[in-house]
Amino acid sequence: MLFGIGRKLGNDSVEARMDGCVILQLLVGQMMVFSYLVGSERTGEGVVIDPAAEIPRILEEARRLGIRITKIVNTHGHVDHIMGNAEMKAKTGAPIVIHEADAPWLGQDSNAMFRMFGGRPSPPADETVRDGDLIRVGDLSLEVIHTPGHSPGGICLRIPGAVFTGDTLFVGGVGRTDLPGGSWKTLLRSIQERLFVLPADTVVYPGHHYGAARVSTIGLERDTNPFL
Repeated sequence: MLFGIGRKLGNDSVEARMDGCVILQLLVGQMMVFSYLVGSERTGEGVVIDPAAEIPRILEEARRLGIRITKIVNTHGHVDHIMGNAEMKAKTGAPIVIHEADAPWLGQDSNAMFRMFGGRPSPPADETVRDGDLIRVGDLSLEVIHTPGHSPGGICLRIPGAVFTGDTLFVGGVGRTDLPGGSWKTLLRSIQERLFVLPADTVVYPGHHYGAARVSTIGLERDTNPFL
């Protein structure tokens, strides 16, 4: 049973449910970033992935869904994905989790960049992860898939039937590799060897709304993505 595209709501968000898990995809901020709430309907615990902006809105949606945010997870350390970390942590007390290779980027005071995008510098990471680790929230587990290329510590997060691909894989596109630590060869290898080996019907939840649709599948991207 797939999550599918879910139920489109009226405020730039899409909701999907399966087997006690709820996913809310929220389009936030100025950079077309997708933030995600992933929660357990059984325990009420959940994770927010890449709280980029509009933190009050994300928290209101969490309340509507009955989700208590117990983890903040960044798919990588770039400003447009981490600039809501400080406010989210202050309001929830949840620890910030990121891959160990991108953890040094948190806690840096790049004031000009954060001011440009209307955010605040992120606190340092509370927890770091590596490939194969499980991030547990309630009775849910998100598997960490290390996919460097866009950044050294870029990760994707897998649950049964779906994968959150950050800036590694978009709908009809891939992440840029011209930023510090980026590598086109490494990114292609990450996608081919770590993502395209997943079942074809795995739903792809990307980190930006850069494509013709909000979600895709591994099979569709493997067959039609022009960059691959």
